[in-house]
Amino acid sequence: MRSTSFLLLLSSILIPSLKAGDRPNILWITAEDMSPALGCYGDDYATTPNIDRLAETSVKYSHAFATAPVCSPVRSCLITGCYAQSMGTHNMRSAMPLPDGVRGFPSYLRDAGYYTSNNDKTDYNTSDAARLIKESWNESSETAHWRQRTDKSQPFFSVFNLMTSHQSRTMVWPYDKFRIDVQSRLSAAEIHDPAKAVLPPYYPDTSIIRREWARFYDCVTAMDKEVGNILTKLHDDGLDDNTIVFFFSDHGSGMPRHKRALLDSGMHVPLLIRFPDKWKHLAPTKPGQTTDRLVSFVDFPATVLNLIGTPIPDTMQGLPFLGTNADRGREFAFGHRDRVDEAFDCSRSVRSRRFLYIRNYMPHISYNQPTAWPDQGEIRHEFYRLARRGSMTEAQWHFAGPTKPAEELFDCEADPLNTHNLAADPQRAEDLRHMRQTLEVHLTEIHDLGFIPEASLHSLLESEVEERTVLHKVTQVNQVIARNVGLTGDVANQDEIPSYWQAITLMNSGTIDPEKLRIALPLRMHGADDFVCATETANAILSVKPNDATAINVLLQAVESEDLNIVLHAVRAIELLGENAIEATPAIRKIAARCNSLLPTNTTATFVQTPEQDLAMFISFSATAFLRKHGNTEGE
Repeated sequence: MRSTSFLLLLSSILIPSLKAGDRPNILWITAEDMSPALGCYGDDYATTPNIDRLAETSVKYSHAFATAPVCSPVRSCLITGCYAQSMGTHNMRSAMPLPDGVRGFPSYLRDAGYYTSNNDKTDYNTSDAARLIKESWNESSETAHWRQRTDKSQPFFSVFNLMTSHQSRTMVWPYDKFRIDVQSRLSAAEIHDPAKAVLPPYYPDTSIIRREWARFYDCVTAMDKEVGNILTKLHDDGLDDNTIVFFFSDHGSGMPRHKRALLDSGMHVPLLIRFPDKWKHLAPTKPGQTTDRLVSFVDFPATVLNLIGTPIPDTMQGLPFLGTNADRGREFAFGHRDRVDEAFDCSRSVRSRRFLYIRNYMPHISYNQPTAWPDQGEIRHEFYRLARRGSMTEAQWHFAGPTKPAEELFDCEADPLNTHNLAADPQRAEDLRHMRQTLEVHLTEIHDLGFIPEASLHSLLESEVEERTVLHKVTQVNQVIARNVGLTGDVANQDEIPSYWQAITLMNSGTIDPEKLRIALPLRMHGADDFVCATETANAILSVKPNDATAINVLLQAVESEDLNIVLHAVRAIELLGENAIEATPAIRKIAARCNSLLPTNTTATFVQTPEQDLAMFISFSATAFLRKHGNTEGE
């Protein structure tokens, strides 16, 4: 699955196996939804004494990056050591099966004699999640702990997932609930004063935004206390001198323009690794020092196996950055953004130490597109309220405006907050070309499945075709991307039936001929490919010719499909079309009722359900938003 896999496997086999009694314990502490908002990373507004003390005795990584700006695809990568796009688990709440031979990496630690525990989030984003949990963990529950192992001399790998800094707490919950459940844990001196907040330049300065920015920091402080409690237990159990401790977050903070965005605010994470004296020879620097080595989440499983001298499976795509025979280092870290809940998007990124390049394949969709779950937060509505071209700075409009650039290039040394896009700067033309080419090579090497529409990908994999057939399909689609989703907006062979990506390119270019597109719409749709291509073509027509009868009929056929992946695609298109697809209102009422009947009570976007229920929830989000906006709430 990667060009260097054979060499890595060979080198790992040559590593002498350590005796069971002479292996380090490994502790992972993962904070949800948190950028490096820590005192040890130079944030003067942060109050994080426990993590700052940990940093004093740890190696601090200045260039650690998630593989996606949202949790489920990241967790799919972290548990397997493979890019989510290579496995088909790149969309949020995916029900894709894993490729043959891909295992949860803690299972290799269990094979090596380790006790493994996970407290307690899994969310591995695949239909094989139950199998991953069973093979990976001795215990995965709210009470899972290294203390549960019966043989206290047995080495352990223990994971603690801390939800206190999660988006639900920092911006989605009603403020009173946050105050009771989170802020009440803090002393008066620990509560952050909104008036003293230093807002990033891409945020408008309003009282609500200041309050919510301070609220995020309160959640980080409460999370810091939980980190201190875990480390105290480790010390009290006399395990400090044989435990390597990792502290990191799963992606950037849950605040607007952070989570769900491939900008550094969504992808750059804190990473601290503490090595006890016994294992300091494995550390890249002395305690308390910083390394600028570039690391990616895809590297973490291979690194843990390398630390304990266990061979790295050939299926893994990461590079071990610690341990005997550690890799010399990566030059680039790669990221992806695909569907999150009901919100479709497709972007890819490549990050070097200096530059960040983002390729937005759907630039007609805003960074700030409406999304039901985060839209419960007041801060999101501040952005909607203020989103006018003349009342926002360029940095604010970049996030809140109706579109985004097709290409973005940022000099992260000079511009760490990514506010100045250099893609059109002639002095950076060579840097742009190099980063663009690097990304294109990477997408080919990992067989990125993200350019195949989700419904089509499900259909393709469920047909049980050979792997080479799937890879051939990926190659074909990637060729269409390279040819038809160019930066000029040109579409090859426009007289032929437009493909899914050709229709999207037309949306991006703004040169839509509805009459030409209408004749390309099939009268009857038979398979997933027909549905997704026709839905996107109808979407393009309706964007310039409201309530076109032929295009509306296509969307209505899609809404009535038995395949909820197809339904979600069509309902989301209708929601964003708004008045341009108002004729679909009766069908939207009907599908909302159908999906709501499939859901349990008190459903939220953080609740992991069956694949059918997840899709029904996302369809309900989109359908309900459409009906509310247009005053058609009866029947919900």
